[in-house]
Formats: sequence, C-alpha cells, structure tokens
Amino acid sequence: MSFDHRPSPNDAVNLASRLELSDRDYQAIASFVHKASGINLMDGKKELVRARLVKRIGQLGFKDFKTYFKYATADATGEEMVFLLDALATNLTSFFREPQHFDFMAKTLLPDLEKKRRRPGGGGPRLRIWSAACSSGEEPYTIAMVVLEKSPYFASGGDFRILATDLSTKVLNVAKRGQYGPESVKNINPVTLRNFMVKSPADKGASIYTVDAHMRSLISFRRFNLMDPFPYKGPMDLIFCRNVMIYFDRETIGVLVNKFYKILEVGGYLFIGHSESLSGLTHSFQYVAPCVYRKVSA
Repeated sequence: MSFDHRPSPNDAVNLASRLELSDRDYQAIASFVHKASGINLMDGKKELVRARLVKRIGQLGFKDFKTYFKYATADATGEEMVFLLDALATNLTSFFREPQHFDFMAKTLLPDLEKKRRRPGGGGPRLRIWSAACSSGEEPYTIAMVVLEKSPYFASGGDFRILATDLSTKVLNVAKRGQYGPESVKNINPVTLRNFMVKSPADKGASIYTVDAHMRSLISFRRFNLMDPFPYKGPMDLIFCRNVMIYFDRETIGVLVNKFYKILEVGGYLFIGHSESLSGLTHSFQYVAPCVYRKVSA
C-alpha cells in the first residue's frame, strides 16, 4: 500500500500563504519587473509583491519565491512572465474618469481638429486615438462615446479608430467582452448609456450592460508593453496615457513621453492623469491645460 503525501491544491495555497519574501528575492523580482515593464516596485511595495504572488506559488507547488521566480524567468513560452506582470500591475479605472479631459475633448479638441480637417488638404475625417493603458476598457469606450455623440463629422466619416493597449491580458479579456455591471456604468449619462449599451438581466437579477456592436467595432484591443519599441507608425491625433506613469521612475517617464511625441500628429494631444506631471522632464510638448499637452512642431 502506498500513500501520496503531497498536499491538496488548497493546502498548497494555504502553505504558500505563510511564505516570507526575503529582501534579496524582493529586490530581484522588483528589478526584473522594472526592466521588463517600467513599473517601479522599489518603494515599499514588498508586501504587495508577496501578497499578489503567494497564491500562484501555492498553485504551482513551489516552496519559495526564489524557485518560482527562477521558473517564471526561464519559461520559454513567456506565459508565466505574462502572469507575473499581470499580477503586479495595478488596474483601477471607470467610465468618464477625470471628466475634465472628456469635456475638453468635446468642447475644444474635436471642434478645432474638425476645422483643420475640413480645409483643402486637411486630411478629411480621419481620426486616430490611442488609449495606451486601457485596463478593463472603460477609457476607450468612453472616448468612443464622446466622439460618436459630440462629433458627427468624425463619427460618420468612416475613418475613426481607437487603439487600446494594456500590459495585462486579464483586463484586456474583460475589455474585449465589453460587459459591465450597474456600479461600473453609474457615471454614464442615462441617455448616453441607452445609446451605446444594451441592458440585459443577469443570472442573479442584477443587470448587465454590454457595449453595442458598432462601438466595439471601432476599437482594437491589443496587449502591449510600453517599454517595447512602438510598432505603431502613427500618426496619432490623441493619446491617453493616464494614471500609469505614477508607477514609473522619472527616467522611464521621460523616455516614454518622447516616444509618444514622435508618433503624434503635429497639433495632436497627450492626456496624462491628474496625479502625474511632466514638470522637470526634457520634452517638446506645449502645456495646454492641467494634464493636457500638445505637439506643436515636428
């Protein structure tokens, strides 16, 4: 008679939850994540790293953080590294978050761009927007709502597209589904909500709101690491990169901002989050309004 003394999956997770993350292993993980994604975990984030990885370590049956990290970095498929970066990326968003940006977009940016595009040789109703850290999709869907509702020229011109990228495959899967609960859509004007989302009952009574097919067709969701060379030639008319650079150090921000500048159309705009700033960085953007910058020359 033989006995299998291996712990059950639940026991393994429980055992892993008691693992300690040494300073040395923490520094190794933080250094790698910074190099791979730009995310700065060096300032007191040790407990966050431990808490977000212990369950995975238990699921895979590893005895410590060092062994798991060695496995993740050696995985030839790259799948475990994607999981590790997914786990450590913070994704917090909502529809019409930081609404001043969307007011500026509707009242100033789109009308000015329309005037420019209507001129002879102005380029017509082509509009390209990049949501560069789109999380679970609320930002690019909000952008689409604003254009479709406030700018008939671009909305009906047939050449309006949004690129939506994120490091996390987990949140991108949510974004692609385009389904949200009542709490998620509470900041959307009721008329706008009816125009662009289909309401249906869920299994347990709560409603589900699904982005309509036309709006979804305007958006391409892709996994992309902002630290990688940009494969997008542009030119972009507008880039949203909000509330992600707070996780980067100043050197990384400077490099990223200048990469954005290169792929923007002259006259194009960069929006950053209200907790972020470009002050003290070397760049060619013109300050327009809080957290709004414009490319004024090639």
